[in-house]
Amino acid sequence: MKAFLKNYRQSPRKVRLVAGLVKGKKVVEAIAELDFLAKRAGLPIKKLLLSAVANAKSMGVDVENLFIKELRVDKGITMKRMMPAAMGTGHRINKRTSHLNLLLGEKVVAVKKYRPKSGSRVKVGTKK
Repeated sequence: MKAFLKNYRQSPRKVRLVAGLVKGKKVVEAIAELDFLAKRAGLPIKKLLLSAVANAKSMGVDVENLFIKELRVDKGITMKRMMPAAMGTGHRINKRTSHLNLLLGEKVVAVKKYRPKSGSRVKVGTKK
């Protein structure tokens, strides 16, 4: 239930803003939030999330129990470019990229344990 995206052409600082919004949420909630988000990184993260969900389906996991366990944004390669500046000099422009790693977790449904009812309950904390 993993998916990754390498060399996405946007700086990690900007992508982490979007990643922080959806981290820890259920898959359905995260997709709904990414649909209406006004950030450029919203669409690639949504596609990455749908890819991880498809991987989980192929493993036979129920989609309703999935949540985003980890969404890590790391620094990718930096392409160095030059911009002409005054008096024949040049300033460097760094075109940064990001690596995204998405890990989905499955919430375990709690099963109630059977406790036999007994008439002899002990009261704790009573003073006379």
